[in-house]
Amino acid sequence: MTSPIPLAGVVLAGGASRRMGRDKATLAYDGTTLVERIVSIVRPRCAPVFVIAAPGQALPALDADVLRDEISGVGPLLATGRGLRAAGEAGIEHAFVCAVDMPLLSVDLFDELAGPAGRLGADVVLPWDGRDHYLAGIYRTALADRVAALVEAGARSMRALIDTVDAHRIVMPEQPSLTNVNTAEDLGRATPSGRASKLAIART
Repeated sequence: MTSPIPLAGVVLAGGASRRMGRDKATLAYDGTTLVERIVSIVRPRCAPVFVIAAPGQALPALDADVLRDEISGVGPLLATGRGLRAAGEAGIEHAFVCAVDMPLLSVDLFDELAGPAGRLGADVVLPWDGRDHYLAGIYRTALADRVAALVEAGARSMRALIDTVDAHRIVMPEQPSLTNVNTAEDLGRATPSGRASKLAIART
C-alpha cells in the first residue's frame, strides 16, 4: 500500500464573517472554539499547521503557527498564498487548505484527496458534490508564487487560482465533512446537540 503523502495544514481564520455578524474563529463550539476545533482535527494528519489570521485578530492559544495577513478584507486568496508559502518553506510539497468554519471535517476527507494528489501530480485536488469546495482541498505549496502574481494583478477569489492551474475534482456525495457554518442557525445545526435533534426528527 502506498504511504499517504505528507501534508501541511493551512487554516484560514481571518474572514470577514459578514453573515455570522462576528468573528467565526472564536465562536463557541462544543466546549471549545471553532478555530481550536479545526486545529484539533487537522493536527493529527498535517504538520506543520498554519493558522492565517487577520491583523489584530484575537485568537486563543493554539497548537499551530499563527501567521497574520498584512491587510484584511481582501478575500481568501491572499491568505491561502501566505499559508502555502510557509508550508513550502517548511519543506512540504502539499497542503490541506480549509476554512475555519467547518467543524465537522473528517481526516478521511484529507486522504480521499491526498491519494489522487499524489498519483495525478495535480496542482490542486478539490472535493466536488455539485459545487467546488475551494477551502477544503489539497494544494501544491509551489503555487505560492502563482497566488502572489494573481493578487498583484488584482485577483481576490480562489476561482482565479483554480482557473489557471491543473485542478482535479473528486466527485463525492454531500457529507457533513464539507459543511460550512455561515449563520448562527448553521452553527446550531452543526453542534452535537443540534445534529442529535435532527437525527431524532428524521427517525420519527
